[in-house]
Amino acid sequence: MFSSKLTSAWHSLDRAQTRDLQGKKLHRYLRDCVLPFSKHYQEVFRKAGLTAADIRTVEDLAKIPFTSKEDLLPTPEKPRKSLEFVLVPDPKVLARRPSTIWRALTRGKARVKEELDREWRPIFMTATTGRSTESVAFLYTQHDIAHLGLGSGRLADMGGRTREDRMLNMFPFAPHLAFWYMYYAGIDRNIFCLSTGGGKVMGTEGNLRAIQKIRPQVITGMPTFIYHVLSEAVNEGLRLEGIDTVLLGGEKVADGTRLKLADLCAQLGSPKVEVIATYGFTEAKLAWGECPFPVDGTSPGYHLFPDLGIFEVIDPETGAVLPDGVGGEIVYTPLEQRGTVVMRYRTGDQIEHGLTYEPCPCCGKSMPRLMGRISRVSDFRSLRFQKIKGTIMDFNELEHALDDLKGIGSWQIELRKANDDPHELDEIHLHVTRAGEVVEKEIEANLVTMLHSHFEVRPNTITFETPEKMRELQKVGVALKEQKVIDNRPGAAALPKNPSADRAKLQETKA
Repeated sequence: MFSSKLTSAWHSLDRAQTRDLQGKKLHRYLRDCVLPFSKHYQEVFRKAGLTAADIRTVEDLAKIPFTSKEDLLPTPEKPRKSLEFVLVPDPKVLARRPSTIWRALTRGKARVKEELDREWRPIFMTATTGRSTESVAFLYTQHDIAHLGLGSGRLADMGGRTREDRMLNMFPFAPHLAFWYMYYAGIDRNIFCLSTGGGKVMGTEGNLRAIQKIRPQVITGMPTFIYHVLSEAVNEGLRLEGIDTVLLGGEKVADGTRLKLADLCAQLGSPKVEVIATYGFTEAKLAWGECPFPVDGTSPGYHLFPDLGIFEVIDPETGAVLPDGVGGEIVYTPLEQRGTVVMRYRTGDQIEHGLTYEPCPCCGKSMPRLMGRISRVSDFRSLRFQKIKGTIMDFNELEHALDDLKGIGSWQIELRKANDDPHELDEIHLHVTRAGEVVEKEIEANLVTMLHSHFEVRPNTITFETPEKMRELQKVGVALKEQKVIDNRPGAAALPKNPSADRAKLQETKA
């Protein structure tokens, strides 16, 4: 009863009701699914001296040790370590359950056997991109795929989509969550959706032809790739009328990016466009979207699905759960998954203003929401511009600043070592394309001023590239994610050895 109420009223419960129902569902999920069938969490709970009976509320989650990406990575002793996170049911255990016996008596053994097989047998996978660590596969059963459609269908509902709409999915074709999430959005809500596979499959011209042919109301993809496609359409003098929503995923979305994409759509004949960001990660097998809002307004946050998972925001240094409205690291626990399951997963993502349970100011619905900018811990990089000390730079903020700067279209940051010598100082080289009527000298002056005043660095070079050259530099249509920050330093680690310590050092420097 509590599960059906949480699912049917997921967008209309207050904080106390939501967390009460989540705690009950969490207990049952651990008792019936995770602990009986997960090799990894059986050992975790044994070492912690816990059972499912100890976890009955959302607050009880704090008793469970965190899981991180490193826990899933292969080791010489366990080359297939991630498989220990897959729920592998014992048929004898399932057969003895009263629910199974009742279903067999009322529906027949053969039908129940098929239903259990569809619920528990992995038949599909996505994988992490492997940019900072080795790629990790996440397995799905038919049960998971149904919830993939449920979550993506809710995104379509938030945008007011109907069966009469048409969508163009320009995410790159790969075992990558974003592509399949948009694919199943169309399937679940019975909406026409053409999935082009992005630039690698059809190229910029192929995607432009697809937009012209199907005349979609919704286009979705990586922000950088959509920018390149729309810019090319403007350069060719095309008319792409009828677009009302640009749905973005896979990269951070700055306010400047929204305005640039909206301006391009207006030039193409679609002046009333909502530019919406999504947040998702492979380990959750889900993604969540912002409630639609005016392109020049303030985001109301990412609408979460409390019946499918629990979000916590923790202090990244201590692991303590933080109060509502306080920024910190995002931690996720599923409530419905089969296949690969990770509990209390530390995402490494920082949410600026934490969680809120207040009604959304745009749609009025009540559900948990993540508020503010989301950034990656791994985007704090250690650079050395002086002989005497290093500098910790927050590339999350730098990317937002570049996206927001007037006159810049696309851009790429290239990190090098002076003279390509591993022992020399670090250098920052900027590659940019010009957008609008701002002249290059003014853009260059604005760039130098912004970098010096906000980040206390000066670029070694600023190079204005043609759109064609920038597509080549960013590997548009070649790489799974367009390359906006490139580290070409020989012998230098791209990421800091201790992101938490570097972040704290950065805060001290700012103070």
